[in-house]
Amino acid sequence: MRKLILSLIFVACCGPLHASDDVEAPFQRHTIDVETGLLFQFGSNTTIDYRIMQNQISWRSPYVLKRDLSNGSTLVVRHHASLIGSWIATGPEDYYLAISGSPSIEWWSADNLWSAYFSIGGGFGVVNSTPVPGGQGQDFTYNWFIKTGIRHQLSDDLAIFGGPFFQHMSNRGATDPNPGIDALGFTIGTSFSF
Repeated sequence: MRKLILSLIFVACCGPLHASDDVEAPFQRHTIDVETGLLFQFGSNTTIDYRIMQNQISWRSPYVLKRDLSNGSTLVVRHHASLIGSWIATGPEDYYLAISGSPSIEWWSADNLWSAYFSIGGGFGVVNSTPVPGGQGQDFTYNWFIKTGIRHQLSDDLAIFGGPFFQHMSNRGATDPNPGIDALGFTIGTSFSF
């Protein structure tokens, strides 16, 4: 993980490749994101010290709302949908498979090389629950998340990104107790626009 982060920082600092004038801005195109990260349990929902390797493949649509700002930058809203496949490294469960969706709110620099993003949304999934006290009470769960970060375009079709990620997972009171998991960490990834 450390080598991957250092490699991404090195690539980002070696000089950006400017987008061609004849290619649409990244927010005008479909985008596939592949990301991974590590999330840590915090809060008092459960006494179990969860550690979750978060993996996602996401699709973002071309923009559905756009506002050009006076400094040449652009604010856009895009559709965002994710397939989640998480490995639970520490905890009584082994995996979490889910889907989620949200709007993706993005600010893009005037040269379309940098963007800041924010998403908040949710979905549902399955975990291989166990009867361990403090673990998840049933297989079917709901999730909601908050993510934010910075994205850097390396070329017209390729970008890297990273930022903090929060996820809550629980069964909304279907079992008693309903411990849930609140997990906070950092994710990094690569985007492919087409």
